[in-house]
Amino acid sequence: MKKYSDFRSDTVTRPTEEMRRAMMEAEVGDDVLGDDPTVQKLEALSASIMGKEAGLFVPSGTMGNSIAVKMWTRELEEVIVEEKAHIYNMESTHMTFISRVTPRPLPSKRGALDPEIVRRNIRQASVHTPQTSLLCLENTHNNWGGAVIPLETFREMRKIADEFGLKVHLDGARIFNASQASGVPVKEYAKYCDSVMFCLSKGLSSPVGSMLVSDQKTIDYARRIRKVLGGGMRQAGILAACGIISLTKMVDRLKEDHRRAKILARAIYDLPGITLNPDEVETNIIIFYFNHPRLSIADLLQKLQEKGILALGVFGGIRLVTHKDVDDEDVERAIKAFKEILA
Repeated sequence: MKKYSDFRSDTVTRPTEEMRRAMMEAEVGDDVLGDDPTVQKLEALSASIMGKEAGLFVPSGTMGNSIAVKMWTRELEEVIVEEKAHIYNMESTHMTFISRVTPRPLPSKRGALDPEIVRRNIRQASVHTPQTSLLCLENTHNNWGGAVIPLETFREMRKIADEFGLKVHLDGARIFNASQASGVPVKEYAKYCDSVMFCLSKGLSSPVGSMLVSDQKTIDYARRIRKVLGGGMRQAGILAACGIISLTKMVDRLKEDHRRAKILARAIYDLPGITLNPDEVETNIIIFYFNHPRLSIADLLQKLQEKGILALGVFGGIRLVTHKDVDDEDVERAIKAFKEILA
């Protein structure tokens, strides 16, 4: 048995053997100069899958979101976000630091924004107030336990954006998880958004990288912003080769991660100290609140680690994430550890 079963995040996935071979054999050029053929192939594939004109390969999801906010806004403007959104809570304040805009966080129902609340919070520029220029969505929603945002929410947000002249950006770090869970093609979500960022290095198992897709003119500008932020990579084809495999061979298996997350959630939800509704576990993320008479969150994490289970403390509770590098045996190991500690 391996030393640890690592449920901290799907970012811990290792590249497959096929990816490692592809990295070694990748045809490369200088991507900053625009002549890395493998990067070009990945960018074209990503744009096609999302129904957009062009794509940009970036080192991380945070950089992709940072570029998106920058390319759609100007200083002194405001961006509407959901109050638990990753782009607002967990990306080192890039909206204020890089784009110099103000985030306006709004409440939601498990990540799905209420159209009327959004409408009431769109502002026009004055001597006192900023101009609202961008609306950011997230699907799946990390801090709502991998919740899938309904397609109807996208339709409603698009309608509002058109009414008020806003752009819509989707943080689709795990958009393929959303698609696999809902049966809605990623292109259908993307058509209601002006830009989409999605990660290759989470459940899709690439070692590095995310994609930003939009229209050609906007991606040309985004490429300039990427350079300013230090994201221009040279022989990046060795990484892009993995991304191509992620998109062509790693998407359908995400359902296995969802199945395992559901099994794990159903096995632990009623243990002492855990507050969790297993019916709300839709994809590969489990977040439960923890309040125990003897154990703190830190205590539970330590005891889990002693039994070979790695998990992550978040928002007054604990997060567990399933991915290709945890199998059925790992899930059973985790269930056994929880029951030994808490039952």
